[in-house]
Amino acid sequence: MSEQQKNLDQVGQDILLASRNELYMNLPYLDVVLCGLEFRPGREVTLSLATDGQMLYYNGSFLAERYLRGRVLCNRAYLHVLLHCMLRHLGKKYDKAPELWDLACDAAVESILDELHYPCLDGGFVPAKQKFYGQCRADMPVLTAEGIYRHLQQQNYTEYQLAQLQRAFLVDDHGLWAPPEREQKERAQQQDDQWRDRSEKTRTAMETVLAGQATGGQAVLEQVKVATRDDVDYRAFLRRFAVPREIMAVDGDGFDYTYYTYGLRLYGNMPLVEHPETREEKRIEDFVIAIDTSMSTNGELVRQFLACTYAILRSTETFTRKVNIYIIQCDNQVRKETVIEDLEGLRRYMENFELSGGSATDFRPVFERVRELQAEGAFTSLRGLIYFTDGMGLYPQKRPPYDVAFVLLEEPPLSVKMPPWAIRLVLDTPALERTVKELDLTLDTDIEELPEL
Repeated sequence: MSEQQKNLDQVGQDILLASRNELYMNLPYLDVVLCGLEFRPGREVTLSLATDGQMLYYNGSFLAERYLRGRVLCNRAYLHVLLHCMLRHLGKKYDKAPELWDLACDAAVESILDELHYPCLDGGFVPAKQKFYGQCRADMPVLTAEGIYRHLQQQNYTEYQLAQLQRAFLVDDHGLWAPPEREQKERAQQQDDQWRDRSEKTRTAMETVLAGQATGGQAVLEQVKVATRDDVDYRAFLRRFAVPREIMAVDGDGFDYTYYTYGLRLYGNMPLVEHPETREEKRIEDFVIAIDTSMSTNGELVRQFLACTYAILRSTETFTRKVNIYIIQCDNQVRKETVIEDLEGLRRYMENFELSGGSATDFRPVFERVRELQAEGAFTSLRGLIYFTDGMGLYPQKRPPYDVAFVLLEEPPLSVKMPPWAIRLVLDTPALERTVKELDLTLDTDIEELPEL
């Protein structure tokens, strides 16, 4: 290695150390993350920085050139890479289209940096980036990599348009994000868990100890909430609304085989006890599904939600064959009310579903209507209501006498304050599709082929 190269490596390391110190002075809530990567020279790196989640590889000559143009560029590049790790972008690339996923991750991270109003990160106004942010925000409240990736898939950009976007957002080299070999998968999972832990610590710091010092970090906190969100088992979630009831079935757990076999031995073929003919199970009979039909709701997404719910109910013993499901569509007033008496009726409703409404969101009319239905005796054992929405609207002040879950397809902005009694469930579009796929149930499946309850 030449002396000049050694000097460039040392210059690159000094630049990164200076960036880390300056970022820590301005963003103390990122202290755990800022020390999460070791520095290592990487002359084969095509851009200034690259990471595999453990090391931060840098090209000294690129960093020096960028630093001469302005240290803000180095600060942004360093934090750009760290945010990729913090938001766990590396481990989510394996089942994605690489070109679109790389662009989505860069755009998500740059959107955070552009909202951190600190002099050390001020990158100026870039029209191409701001225009793209505006297009994405029309589809999602928080600019996450997953949401931007879906946006890119739906828009069918030309190669030239994609190249323009890549040029606007490109900062680091993603070449080390390649899927690990089989023997390295366990280490990759441990590394992902490590970054998840760091993100959770950062989230806790921003919400508690360093809340007063996290000024301007709302964009970080919104995305960290997405990165640390637990995977949701929607099937298990639905079961919490069940109530105990007796069904006609043999109860093996409540049967004592001692007296049964003793009677057979003593009398030959006369057991002293018989199997119980009924057993107690938790089933859902009464249920309310409320659908937000404001302008922010997409009819196809609602249909997917209903398809997922229907598939789960048909594939488990959670529901009885005869049900009492009220489906209420509401924006700022109740627009449509449908009563479903069996799961075949839910299937028909789902296949012919049409949104009714399109005004602003007010959740209160649904709860008032359910209160009226309860007074009329429409329910016998209502345990819960699921509200499919984006979370932005007017909430009731008082807790109703049943559980309420607001199912969201995206993490809402921090400005959305849900009441403390509300259950918040973020179930994104891929999770809906994955649940239906795991159950191997689609809208085209014949009712005869579905499992009996």
